[in-house]
Amino acid sequence: MSFVFSEEEELFRRQVQEFAQKELAPGAKERAKKTEVDMKIVKQMADLGLLAMNVPEKYGGQTVSWVTVGIAIEELAKADFTVSVLPIGSCGFLGQVLSYAPEYLQDRWFKPLVQGDILACLCLTEPDCGSDAVAIKTRAVKDGDSYIINGEKTSISWGMQAKIGIMFAKTDPAAGARGVSAFLLPTDTPGLTKSSIPDMGWPSAQRASFFFDDVRIPADHLLGAEGQGFYLAMDVIGVVRVALTLQAIGQAEGALAEAISYAKQRTAFGRPLANFQAISFNIAEQATKLEASRLLCYRALGLKDKGERNLKEASMAKWYGARAAMEACHEALLIHGQIGFSEECPAEQRLRNVIGSEIGDGTAEIMKLNIAREIIGKEFQPM
Repeated sequence: MSFVFSEEEELFRRQVQEFAQKELAPGAKERAKKTEVDMKIVKQMADLGLLAMNVPEKYGGQTVSWVTVGIAIEELAKADFTVSVLPIGSCGFLGQVLSYAPEYLQDRWFKPLVQGDILACLCLTEPDCGSDAVAIKTRAVKDGDSYIINGEKTSISWGMQAKIGIMFAKTDPAAGARGVSAFLLPTDTPGLTKSSIPDMGWPSAQRASFFFDDVRIPADHLLGAEGQGFYLAMDVIGVVRVALTLQAIGQAEGALAEAISYAKQRTAFGRPLANFQAISFNIAEQATKLEASRLLCYRALGLKDKGERNLKEASMAKWYGARAAMEACHEALLIHGQIGFSEECPAEQRLRNVIGSEIGDGTAEIMKLNIAREIIGKEFQPM
């Protein structure tokens, strides 16, 4: 497959890049330290159509390739990490799964999502299980025309600000993966309480824990059929993983660009830092690793666009790309020397932002397990 963007994709990339550098970059440093998403910025993204990709046309959406979605996220992340992954929230996991809801619920929630009026969240991880989604303990028990939910979810990005969530619970604990169901969850439902998680990076993501105490939701808030939740999740999780990796890569590309600019201007022993092999070779290494990571990501998205299996490629992209992004941000900080350790330099915030990319939506260990299974065969999978 081609590793060059089409003319249409390249035009779109430039449009997003121009928006990101003009509208997002100037206030990115201040927004990076805030504990909530700037909804004015979200509205600007909505006006540009960045929240409408692959949303049903009747709600103002348009069908685009997943490569196009990846382009948007990467370019946004170069300028502002805090809002760069929002397109995948509406058009990716949440948007795709929400399409299984009854039409009246789609009518109610798709429009404010696409217009940038509200945020949504994913409620899957629990205190005792993250990578093993089948092992969740939160229960959903049918009671007449309702389900009663009890349990706890954690590590919910935008949990404190989101108006709706996609929540996964066990409807049949004895059925394994076929016992997991997905539900649409308005976050103001009685019985649901929240607790914020103070993070070392990306504070505006407002990670939260949700506690369910006899939370009653209508039965028609079930997404798809009972027992279909795990498979709904797996259908798009590969796209989400790659999108989050491109977010980290975009942030790292921004960090590297700042380090290059600094190395050209800062002098030592009468010469710019960029003239020293130790600096220039380091920059060359980081640029190469980031470019290789980008190609892995767009390869995985390209396979998804063609309707082909991409578990191996998405896992490779997530494992290698997240690590490469963190390393590049770290090296960019070191190139700045002592000023890199200061909050005055954006490198420190960029590094703290991308560290979480190695954890969320699949750790390096899980990604390697996926890769090994795909290459060697499940019968020889590591234990």
